Amino acid sequence: MTKSFRIAFKVSIIAIAAIAAILIASIILWMIGADVSDTFYIIIFEPLTNMLHISEVLIRAVPLCIIALGISVAYRSGIINIGAEGQMAMGLLAFTGVALAFPDVPRPLLLPIALIAAMIGGGIWGFIPGILKAKLNVSELLSTVMLNYIAAQFYSLCLRTIYLDPAEQVYGTGTPQSMRLTENVWLGRITGRLHYGIIIALVLAVLIFILMWKTTMGFKMRASGSGARAARYGGISVGFYLALSMAISGAFAGLAGGVELAGVHRRAIEGITNNYGFSGVVVALFGGLHPFGIIPASFLFGLLIYGSTLAPSMVGVPANIVQVMQGIIIIVIVTAQMVLSNAYFQDRVWRKYQALRKKEV
Repeated sequence: MTKSFRIAFKVSIIAIAAIAAILIASIILWMIGADVSDTFYIIIFEPLTNMLHISEVLIRAVPLCIIALGISVAYRSGIINIGAEGQMAMGLLAFTGVALAFPDVPRPLLLPIALIAAMIGGGIWGFIPGILKAKLNVSELLSTVMLNYIAAQFYSLCLRTIYLDPAEQVYGTGTPQSMRLTENVWLGRITGRLHYGIIIALVLAVLIFILMWKTTMGFKMRASGSGARAARYGGISVGFYLALSMAISGAFAGLAGGVELAGVHRRAIEGITNNYGFSGVVVALFGGLHPFGIIPASFLFGLLIYGSTLAPSMVGVPANIVQVMQGIIIIVIVTAQMVLSNAYFQDRVWRKYQALRKKEV
């Protein structure tokens, strides 16, 4: 089997998958009575028409990128993290707690401390399912989902009690939100609402690449994910790296919450996670679980998320249609990955290709 055939095979499968996703999405849009071409234009191309729109796309891409980087670490280490939503919420609580407790600490000191606190909060919440998997073989799918619910309820409780804005109590409105955080924890903005969190995301992508592909620790984590039994035979502590990878993954989700809070909202509010935790899983898979694939994948999904906010007013399509499109993309990605990883199927295609060439000769 030649190298050119392998490349052509992968490109063909990816192209077929992309066409299938577009066709399925088009059928769904047609069924709800939407103008298919206009809807695709508004969701995909309209956000690219001016810098204001592009900055809004990038704002949404930042937390997606950071979360997806963490998820890729866990996935390559042999454990699936679908608890980033809860880990992000715990990071938000930790960041807010530090910001409210020490409002007068200088910005060069307070902002890094608050971001580290967000990482610790998310990291602890990620470590729990990691250690449960490593020591008790508890399914991470079950534990992370349950911890998502716990984190969501705990976050909501804190917004209504210890973190509730005093002004809401005075005026009796009771809106569940914290007071405006001190400027000492704000991330500066590049243009419009686009903040320096984008630099943090890009730096983290490089660091994850170095960690996973250029260090002994990264090799051991990837070895644990590729084949746990062989890794154990080689003397690698698989359980340790499972727990470590989940702690790193959770820390990234918590950091994404801190960056979102410091750069965009600047106060803890409900709905701030915006399903980034779940979308981050899709971004990680779409990016091939590689940092340099996750960066463009984050931009694409940021584009879809922002485009979906424009669709209702411009073409009358429900905003949640983007969730349907994400679901389609997930199915297509999983199917394409199964095909690409099936060596037997690839070999069959190669044999048929060879047989056709012989007939032509």
